Amino acid sequence: MTDSEKKEERLEELAKSYDASQIQVLEGLEAVRKRPGMYIGTTTSQGLHHLVWEIVDNGIDEALAGFADEINVTVEKDNSIRVTDNGRGIPVDLQQKTGRPAVETIFTILHAGGKFGGGGYKVSGGLHGVGASVVNALSSQLNVEVLKEGKRYYMDFKRGKVNTELKVSGTIPEHEHGTIVHFWPDHDIFRETTVYDIKILTTRIRELAFLNKGLRISIEDLRPEKPTKEVFHYEGGIKSYVEYLDNGKHDLFPEPIYVEGDEKGIKVEVALQYTDDYHTNLMTFANNIHTYEGGTHEAGFKAALTRVINDYAHKKNFLKDSEDNLSGEDVREGMTAVVSIKHPDPQFEGQTKTKLGNSDARTVTDHTFAETFSRYLMENPDIAKDVMDKGLLASKARLAAKRAREVTRKKSGLEISNLPGKLADNSSKDPEISELFIVEGDSAGGSAKQGRSRLTQAILPIRGKILNVEKASLDRILANEEIRTLFTAMGTGFGDEFDLSKARYHKLIIMTDADVDGAHIRTLLLTLFYRYMRPVVEAGYVYIAQPPLYQVRQGKMQKYIDSDEELETVLGSLQPSPKPVIQRYKGLGEMDASQLWETTMDPDYRRLLRVDVSDAIEADHVLEMLMGDKVLPRRQFIEDNAHYVENLDV
Repeated sequence: MTDSEKKEERLEELAKSYDASQIQVLEGLEAVRKRPGMYIGTTTSQGLHHLVWEIVDNGIDEALAGFADEINVTVEKDNSIRVTDNGRGIPVDLQQKTGRPAVETIFTILHAGGKFGGGGYKVSGGLHGVGASVVNALSSQLNVEVLKEGKRYYMDFKRGKVNTELKVSGTIPEHEHGTIVHFWPDHDIFRETTVYDIKILTTRIRELAFLNKGLRISIEDLRPEKPTKEVFHYEGGIKSYVEYLDNGKHDLFPEPIYVEGDEKGIKVEVALQYTDDYHTNLMTFANNIHTYEGGTHEAGFKAALTRVINDYAHKKNFLKDSEDNLSGEDVREGMTAVVSIKHPDPQFEGQTKTKLGNSDARTVTDHTFAETFSRYLMENPDIAKDVMDKGLLASKARLAAKRAREVTRKKSGLEISNLPGKLADNSSKDPEISELFIVEGDSAGGSAKQGRSRLTQAILPIRGKILNVEKASLDRILANEEIRTLFTAMGTGFGDEFDLSKARYHKLIIMTDADVDGAHIRTLLLTLFYRYMRPVVEAGYVYIAQPPLYQVRQGKMQKYIDSDEELETVLGSLQPSPKPVIQRYKGLGEMDASQLWETTMDPDYRRLLRVDVSDAIEADHVLEMLMGDKVLPRRQFIEDNAHYVENLDV
């Protein structure tokens, strides 16, 4: 038999064995437990917290429909989650199609609820519309209580299946109403962690309170480590959000502009403030979902903003007819804005489903904002002049930056070596294995160059403290040789022209001394990355090296120590003789090449901290406070957090 005949015979055998018996049918919520990532994205910490948002979204929907004004989220002592709202209460009567109570249907059948054209909700905040049943499927236990019509109803589930049938568990005053959902995430699903992060919960709950003005939403942590409770309630809605984001900045308007409109069933809200800052902070939301990738509502807002400002600039002779219009980049410099729309049928696009695709959202957002903003500029000529002056100044800085950018692009690898920061590149051209160490000082840079792995590790020494980009325009930033060297070495570009795919290194490792100056340099570098190379941070490419504080030697024994506590432990375990020699490393320059390699650079033994900016809003807020011009917020922050600093090396 030839090889071809054998192959055909084998294929025939396989075809016969693949019949209907091979097809697996998953019933009920088994599919969710089998493939949880399809429903909540991941079973890591992110997916764990997503369970909370799916239940909270149901309460938000009641608020959007005008039936609820309060939601309470509680992390119980056993790390379970209880969500309470004062909405109408989930229906408890029989659902016609299933013949089972509606509350049971909602928690046991995918795509069952009031969000699928049944008239329950005009606008829904939930992204997936499968929230309650998915949370139930991925919980080891879930209890639900419904308060309505003078009765308290109760039922509970185990791993998505009914454990206790719906029953009346008591009576309540007629005016009480709402829903209480209490769930325990399943350890079999969330194997990485089932411990909730109160900071993640608090940040999102604060955001939801801003996005839904008038809604009172609280977060309470009853776990014994640090019991806390915070209540968020903003009658100003996203206008209050802009004020929160701009805390510590110098505002150009007495208060943020607020625009609200409703067209074609689409509700649009925009809040806008200008500051004397150089950075743009634009946040967009659709049905309470943060659209990180933007979309049509963002495009409509940007188009209206640019058009209205240029029309005013020409009409009032800030720009002559012969002069070019201000660019979108110009008119957005120093702007903080929040755009929030509520759409009856949102269509999300993009890899992470956080980009709005509805074409009607662009038109409605553009029209709603343009009309009000144009009137505001006409009625407030002094403020309008400040906006025009800022845009014109930004335009001049942009042209200067363009010239500096062209100079930066012309710099070749050989020319980099002539700059103050001397790049010693690695030999590999594979960015996935390439690492760029940004090292404080020429001395440490020299040791790092000698001790490195030349194949994978590049060294870029920097002298002293780089420019604080929080207080500088782009043309000044590009005039700084240290920063230009770093931009050129990375190969990604910067700012609006940033291209992550061109990154020459997939690890940027900040290696500074373990003292106050080293910490300041590290902060300046992180500010630069966050403001002008944020995709590198978001991709997880930025790391902080962790050099040891001490070396202890006794005879042939040599050990590196990371803290004073560890030093005491090690010294207590040593024999009295010979007397141990303790070396305190006050700077990287005190290590020779071999010591720097084996403690801080060797991939097999080093310890790196990866910089995570999952909470970008809070990061922006803290950066502005720590690196901006206003002294009082910075002093208050230091006073509030000073007790966390155990060892300060001054």
